[in-house]
Amino acid sequence: MAKNSASAKHTNNLLGSLPHAQFSLLSPYMVVEQLDQGVILIEAGDETENVYFPHLGMLSLLAVLKDGRAIETATVGREGVVGAMAGLGAHISLVRVVVQLKAEVTRIPASRFRKATGESTTLRNLCVGYNEILLSQARINVACNAVHVIEARFCRWLLQTADTAGSNTINLTQQFLAEMLGVRRPSVTEVARKIQNTGAIHYARGEISILDRQILERLSCECYTTLVEQSKSLSR
Repeated sequence: MAKNSASAKHTNNLLGSLPHAQFSLLSPYMVVEQLDQGVILIEAGDETENVYFPHLGMLSLLAVLKDGRAIETATVGREGVVGAMAGLGAHISLVRVVVQLKAEVTRIPASRFRKATGESTTLRNLCVGYNEILLSQARINVACNAVHVIEARFCRWLLQTADTAGSNTINLTQQFLAEMLGVRRPSVTEVARKIQNTGAIHYARGEISILDRQILERLSCECYTTLVEQSKSLSR
């Protein structure tokens, strides 16, 4: 069932932060949609036709290589927005956007969003501010993938995903998780088994449940804490 614009305002943090006048610039063009896991919302190199504000679930931003491989650079949940830089004239997406966890989003046509940002300094600041958060995520994730072992990266990713999705139960296939981490599928199975043996998680086919967050945080690399601290700093 579609929610009205007032409901959308209160289930996405960025929309909820907007003063009434700025929210009213967007609300006539809002459509609430349910999105299945695995759906590609935007392909790298394509024009950004819509801006998405998630309420539930999570979207992944993927860097796509020439050989077709893709690796996650950032994630967006109810705290953020995907495609907002279209409001400042960035028409072409540099990343692929995939529904990582089944999601509910508010969709706004990019052309309408662009017109609204042209009338509102608050909306322009929202675009720039959240883009800085995504760039910070991407920089940390690149460093993490380059220097940290897969076990620590796996734990960091689980913590980050749980925070973004607002749930300690994550439904993902091994193949999808392998693509997100940029590793082979057998590596994911082996790592998940190791982490499960510590008591931090329960892993069954297609589902990971976080049982002991403190253990998971100890096993994670420093990048999780850095992500949280930088996101808080940039959100002020």
